[in-house]
Amino acid sequence: MPASAASASTLSTFTASDGDNLAVQDWPLQDDIPLRGVVVLVHGLGEHAGRYERLASWLTEGGFAVRGYDQYGHGESGGMPGDLPTTDRLVDDLAEIVESTRLRTPAGVPLLLLGHSMGGAVAASYVLRDPRFVDGLVLSSPAFATRMSPLQRLLLRVLPQVAPRLRVGNGLDPRWLSQDHAVVRAYRNDPRVHDRISPRLARFITDAGPRIVAHAHEWSVPTLLLYGGADRLVDPDGSHAFASAAPDTVVTSCCFDALYHEVFNELQNQRVYDCLDRWLDDQFPGQDSQAQAA
Repeated sequence: MPASAASASTLSTFTASDGDNLAVQDWPLQDDIPLRGVVVLVHGLGEHAGRYERLASWLTEGGFAVRGYDQYGHGESGGMPGDLPTTDRLVDDLAEIVESTRLRTPAGVPLLLLGHSMGGAVAASYVLRDPRFVDGLVLSSPAFATRMSPLQRLLLRVLPQVAPRLRVGNGLDPRWLSQDHAVVRAYRNDPRVHDRISPRLARFITDAGPRIVAHAHEWSVPTLLLYGGADRLVDPDGSHAFASAAPDTVVTSCCFDALYHEVFNELQNQRVYDCLDRWLDDQFPGQDSQAQAA
């Protein structure tokens, strides 16, 4: 794993405009590392920001301060597990987190979003809605296409109308997260992980992906797309469709044919980190690198 030791992080609480609290986790840089940028982590369905400790440590070693937060109804944040009070709630929360992070970030320092799975759909939805405040976007196995049976699709058409906040099992099998059994075991034993989802949340996920893909041709924010070709939790065809439709001068796509859903947590993840490293060096080289190039 690229990051051999976890960096120190701090925990705090962010109060959203509606009064609900969101748990925030910050990974700052060590004093001797120059700041290249700030990354806001947006986690996936049923999990929490703390699961990204090693990725955050890797990013801070490279000069990117990291801020993660538990989305509404997840981890230590407010809301019942898997609940979604309004369709746009997750995107609205991210907008507030971005605004708050921008205010505490020095002028001229790039701000990036890194969204995984459902978090990828949330991050991309925010960029689609308002791309002005984001300098770069990293998508890890984004939920742009979902795997559902005909019965599940029928229920999804009906339940959001009659019981939008009914919480049921999300049907995700942890075995397909990663081929690293230690990752799967830790996920199963994590008390902050849950398997709940509401019809409204399910509808948000299934609607967001096709909407994003439909607008891929007009994408303007530099984006790195990382996904596994052997993903059984999210259909990789959604990522392929987005990459095919988006301008190749804006979106860089890396498909890893043999990898499962959590590409950063796979046994063979070095190629994933290498791809991210090259893209960050190309897009956000930092002041030292720019000075040397000049």
